[in-house]
Amino acid sequence: MDIYFDGQTVIVTGAARGIGGGIAEGFVERGARVWACDVLEDELAALTARARPARGGALETRKVDLTRSGEVDAFVGEAERATGAVDVLVHVAGGVRGQSRRPVEEITDDDWRAIYSVNVEGAFYASRAVVPGMKKKARGRIVVISSRAGLGVSLTGIQSYASAKAAQLGLVRQLAHELGPHGITVNSVAPGFLRTSPDYERQWQSYGPEGQKAMIERVAMRRLGEPRDIAHAVMFLASPYASWITGQVLPVTGGPIA
Repeated sequence: MDIYFDGQTVIVTGAARGIGGGIAEGFVERGARVWACDVLEDELAALTARARPARGGALETRKVDLTRSGEVDAFVGEAERATGAVDVLVHVAGGVRGQSRRPVEEITDDDWRAIYSVNVEGAFYASRAVVPGMKKKARGRIVVISSRAGLGVSLTGIQSYASAKAAQLGLVRQLAHELGPHGITVNSVAPGFLRTSPDYERQWQSYGPEGQKAMIERVAMRRLGEPRDIAHAVMFLASPYASWITGQVLPVTGGPIA
Protein backbone atom coordinates (compact mmCIF):
# COMPACT_ATOMS: atom_id res chain seq x y z
CA MET A 1 0.00 0.00 0.00
CA ASP A 2 1.63 3.23 -1.18
CA ILE A 3 0.35 6.42 0.41
CA TYR A 4 1.32 9.80 -1.01
CA PHE A 5 -0.01 13.33 -0.65
CA ASP A 6 1.41 15.00 -3.75
CA GLY A 7 0.18 18.59 -3.98
CA GLN A 8 -2.02 18.39 -0.89
CA THR A 9 -2.00 21.07 1.80
CA VAL A 10 -1.55 19.64 5.29
CA ILE A 11 -1.63 21.59 8.56
CA VAL A 12 0.04 20.06 11.60
CA THR A 13 -0.33 21.82 14.95
CA GLY A 14 2.10 21.18 17.79
CA ALA A 15 4.66 20.20 15.16
CA ALA A 16 7.92 21.37 16.69
CA ARG A 17 9.01 18.03 18.13
CA GLY A 18 7.98 14.53 19.08
CA ILE A 19 4.76 13.20 17.60
CA GLY A 20 3.93 16.42 15.77
CA GLY A 21 7.40 16.65 14.27
CA GLY A 22 7.27 13.04 13.13
CA ILE A 23 3.90 13.60 11.49
CA ALA A 24 5.06 16.75 9.70
CA GLU A 25 8.16 14.94 8.43
CA GLY A 26 6.11 11.99 7.24
CA PHE A 27 3.75 14.12 5.18
CA VAL A 28 6.46 16.29 3.65
CA GLU A 29 8.43 13.20 2.62
CA ARG A 30 5.32 12.01 0.78
CA GLY A 31 4.76 15.10 -1.30
CA ALA A 32 2.57 17.29 0.92
CA ARG A 33 2.85 21.03 1.32
CA VAL A 34 2.99 21.07 5.12
CA TRP A 35 2.20 24.11 7.23
CA ALA A 36 3.52 23.34 10.71
CA CYS A 37 2.87 25.47 13.76
CA ASP A 38 3.88 25.55 17.40
CA VAL A 39 4.86 28.05 20.09
CA LEU A 40 8.44 26.66 20.17
CA GLU A 41 10.21 28.70 17.51
CA ASP A 42 13.70 27.24 18.02
CA GLU A 43 12.39 23.72 17.67
CA LEU A 44 10.40 24.66 14.58
CA ALA A 45 13.70 25.79 13.08
CA ALA A 46 15.20 22.41 13.98
CA LEU A 47 12.25 20.69 12.26
CA THR A 48 12.94 22.67 9.10
CA ALA A 49 16.59 21.64 9.22
CA ARG A 50 15.89 17.91 9.52
CA ALA A 51 12.85 17.62 7.24
CA ARG A 52 13.46 15.90 3.91
CA PRO A 53 10.84 17.07 1.40
CA ALA A 54 10.29 14.78 -1.57
CA ARG A 55 7.91 14.45 -4.53
CA GLY A 56 7.40 18.23 -4.57
CA GLY A 57 6.69 18.48 -0.86
CA ALA A 58 7.46 21.66 1.05
CA LEU A 59 7.48 22.85 4.66
CA GLU A 60 6.40 26.19 6.11
CA THR A 61 6.55 26.87 9.85
CA ARG A 62 4.86 29.54 11.94
CA LYS A 63 4.64 30.40 15.62
CA VAL A 64 0.98 30.03 16.59
CA ASP A 65 -0.68 29.87 20.01
CA LEU A 66 -3.53 27.37 19.59
CA THR A 67 -5.37 28.84 22.57
CA ARG A 68 -5.89 32.09 20.65
CA SER A 69 -8.52 31.63 17.98
CA GLY A 70 -7.45 34.77 16.11
CA GLU A 71 -3.93 33.39 15.64
CA VAL A 72 -5.34 30.07 14.44
CA ASP A 73 -7.64 31.76 11.92
CA ALA A 74 -4.80 33.93 10.61
CA PHE A 75 -2.50 30.92 10.21
CA VAL A 76 -5.07 28.86 8.35
CA GLY A 77 -5.95 31.84 6.19
CA GLU A 78 -2.31 32.32 5.23
CA ALA A 79 -1.96 28.66 4.29
CA GLU A 80 -5.14 28.78 2.20
CA ARG A 81 -4.09 31.92 0.34
CA ALA A 82 -0.73 30.36 -0.47
CA THR A 83 -1.81 26.86 -1.46
CA GLY A 84 -5.59 26.63 -1.56
CA ALA A 85 -8.00 24.94 0.82
CA VAL A 86 -6.52 22.68 3.46
CA ASP A 87 -6.79 19.00 2.58
CA VAL A 88 -5.66 17.56 5.92
CA LEU A 89 -5.60 18.95 9.45
CA VAL A 90 -3.71 17.07 12.15
CA HIS A 91 -4.13 18.55 15.62
CA VAL A 92 -1.28 17.47 17.88
CA ALA A 93 -0.81 20.51 20.13
CA GLY A 94 -1.57 19.72 23.74
CA GLY A 95 0.14 17.56 26.30
CA VAL A 96 0.42 18.24 30.01
CA ARG A 97 1.98 21.70 29.72
CA GLY A 98 4.72 21.09 32.28
CA GLN A 99 2.36 19.83 34.97
CA SER A 100 2.67 16.67 37.04
CA ARG A 101 0.48 14.57 39.33
CA ARG A 102 -1.03 16.46 42.29
CA PRO A 103 -4.11 15.97 44.48
CA VAL A 104 -7.27 17.43 42.96
CA GLU A 105 -7.71 19.89 45.82
CA GLU A 106 -4.39 21.52 44.90
CA ILE A 107 -5.30 22.20 41.26
CA THR A 108 -5.95 25.86 40.49
CA ASP A 109 -8.30 27.22 37.85
CA ASP A 110 -5.30 28.26 35.76
CA ASP A 111 -3.76 24.78 36.03
CA TRP A 112 -6.96 23.24 34.71
CA ARG A 113 -7.41 25.72 31.87
CA ALA A 114 -3.79 25.58 30.71
CA ILE A 115 -4.14 21.95 29.66
CA TYR A 116 -7.79 21.93 28.65
CA SER A 117 -7.57 25.00 26.45
CA VAL A 118 -4.82 23.83 24.09
CA ASN A 119 -5.99 20.22 23.91
CA VAL A 120 -9.72 20.78 23.44
CA GLU A 121 -10.27 24.40 22.47
CA GLY A 122 -7.22 24.25 20.19
CA ALA A 123 -8.67 21.23 18.39
CA PHE A 124 -11.97 23.06 18.00
CA TYR A 125 -10.42 26.33 16.78
CA ALA A 126 -8.27 24.54 14.20
CA SER A 127 -11.14 22.39 12.95
CA ARG A 128 -13.49 25.36 12.71
CA ALA A 129 -10.94 27.29 10.68
CA VAL A 130 -10.32 24.60 8.04
CA VAL A 131 -13.88 23.36 7.56
CA PRO A 132 -15.20 26.10 5.21
CA GLY A 133 -12.48 25.39 2.66
CA MET A 134 -12.96 21.66 2.98
CA LYS A 135 -16.70 22.03 2.43
CA LYS A 136 -16.10 23.95 -0.79
CA LYS A 137 -13.95 21.07 -2.06
CA ALA A 138 -16.40 18.47 -0.68
CA ARG A 139 -13.42 16.64 0.77
CA GLY A 140 -11.20 16.82 3.82
CA ARG A 141 -9.47 14.89 6.56
CA ILE A 142 -9.22 15.91 10.22
CA VAL A 143 -7.18 13.80 12.62
CA VAL A 144 -6.90 14.65 16.32
CA ILE A 145 -4.10 13.17 18.40
CA SER A 146 -5.72 12.15 21.65
CA SER A 147 -4.24 9.57 24.02
CA ARG A 148 -4.81 6.21 25.63
CA ALA A 149 -5.65 8.41 28.63
CA GLY A 150 -8.87 9.36 26.85
CA LEU A 151 -9.95 5.73 26.88
CA GLY A 152 -9.25 4.99 30.51
CA VAL A 153 -7.26 6.23 33.49
CA SER A 154 -4.28 8.43 32.67
CA LEU A 155 -0.84 7.30 33.79
CA THR A 156 -0.01 10.99 34.31
CA GLY A 157 -2.53 11.26 37.14
CA ILE A 158 -3.42 14.74 35.84
CA GLN A 159 -7.15 15.34 36.05
CA SER A 160 -7.43 17.99 33.33
CA TYR A 161 -5.30 15.96 30.92
CA ALA A 162 -7.46 12.85 31.29
CA SER A 163 -10.61 14.94 30.93
CA ALA A 164 -9.30 16.85 27.92
CA LYS A 165 -8.30 13.70 26.06
CA ALA A 166 -11.74 12.18 26.65
CA ALA A 167 -13.35 15.44 25.51
CA GLN A 168 -11.34 15.34 22.28
CA LEU A 169 -12.94 12.00 21.45
CA GLY A 170 -16.41 13.46 21.99
CA LEU A 171 -15.54 16.34 19.67
CA VAL A 172 -14.27 13.91 17.03
CA ARG A 173 -17.48 11.88 17.09
CA GLN A 174 -19.71 14.95 16.89
CA LEU A 175 -17.77 16.59 14.07
CA ALA A 176 -17.67 13.32 12.14
CA HIS A 177 -21.45 13.11 12.25
CA GLU A 178 -21.88 16.73 11.20
CA LEU A 179 -19.24 16.85 8.47
CA GLY A 180 -19.67 13.42 6.89
CA PRO A 181 -22.27 14.67 4.36
CA HIS A 182 -19.64 17.15 3.13
CA GLY A 183 -17.05 14.48 2.37
CA ILE A 184 -14.99 15.29 5.46
CA THR A 185 -13.80 12.54 7.78
CA VAL A 186 -12.84 13.19 11.40
CA ASN A 187 -10.90 10.61 13.38
CA SER A 188 -8.49 10.29 16.28
CA VAL A 189 -5.26 8.45 16.94
CA ALA A 190 -4.70 7.56 20.59
CA PRO A 191 -1.00 6.89 21.27
CA GLY A 192 0.36 4.94 24.16
CA PHE A 193 3.27 6.30 26.21
CA LEU A 194 6.08 7.85 24.15
CA ARG A 195 9.20 9.63 25.37
CA THR A 196 8.60 12.58 23.08
CA SER A 197 8.88 15.70 25.26
CA PRO A 198 10.59 16.90 28.43
CA ASP A 199 7.32 16.35 30.31
CA TYR A 200 7.06 12.72 29.29
CA GLU A 201 10.77 12.12 29.74
CA ARG A 202 10.44 13.37 33.30
CA GLN A 203 7.52 10.99 33.81
CA TRP A 204 9.60 8.12 32.38
CA GLN A 205 12.55 8.85 34.65
CA SER A 206 10.28 8.98 37.69
CA TYR A 207 9.53 5.27 37.25
CA GLY A 208 13.17 4.25 37.79
CA PRO A 209 14.82 1.24 36.10
CA GLU A 210 12.47 -1.34 37.57
CA GLY A 211 9.36 0.65 36.79
CA GLN A 212 10.55 1.29 33.24
CA LYS A 213 11.22 -2.41 32.71
CA ALA A 214 7.80 -3.28 34.09
CA MET A 215 6.09 -0.79 31.79
CA ILE A 216 7.76 -2.18 28.68
CA GLU A 217 6.90 -5.73 29.71
CA ARG A 218 3.23 -4.76 29.89
CA VAL A 219 3.29 -3.73 26.21
CA ALA A 220 2.59 -6.57 23.79
CA MET A 221 5.33 -5.43 21.38
CA ARG A 222 7.81 -5.06 24.26
CA ARG A 223 8.92 -1.59 23.21
CA LEU A 224 7.83 2.01 23.54
CA GLY A 225 6.46 3.79 20.51
CA GLU A 226 8.25 6.22 18.24
CA PRO A 227 6.82 9.28 16.46
CA ARG A 228 6.88 7.39 13.15
CA ASP A 229 4.49 4.80 14.60
CA ILE A 230 1.91 7.51 15.18
CA ALA A 231 2.68 9.25 11.89
CA HIS A 232 1.97 6.08 9.92
CA ALA A 233 -1.46 5.71 11.54
CA VAL A 234 -2.29 9.35 10.89
CA MET A 235 -1.26 9.14 7.24
CA PHE A 236 -3.46 6.09 6.75
CA LEU A 237 -6.48 7.94 8.17
CA ALA A 238 -5.66 10.93 5.94
CA SER A 239 -5.40 8.76 2.83
CA PRO A 240 -8.03 7.58 0.32
CA TYR A 241 -7.76 4.11 1.89
CA ALA A 242 -9.65 5.46 4.92
CA SER A 243 -12.42 7.23 3.00
CA TRP A 244 -15.18 5.29 4.79
CA ILE A 245 -13.72 5.58 8.28
CA THR A 246 -14.94 8.47 10.40
CA GLY A 247 -15.77 9.21 14.02
CA GLN A 248 -13.33 6.53 15.15
CA VAL A 249 -10.41 6.35 17.55
CA LEU A 250 -7.42 4.22 16.58
CA PRO A 251 -5.29 3.22 19.60
CA VAL A 252 -1.62 2.97 18.65
CA THR A 253 -0.14 1.51 21.81
CA GLY A 254 2.00 -1.47 20.86
CA GLY A 255 -0.87 -3.83 21.55
CA PRO A 256 -3.07 -4.62 24.54
CA ILE A 257 -1.63 -3.40 27.82
CA ALA A 258 -1.38 -6.18 30.39
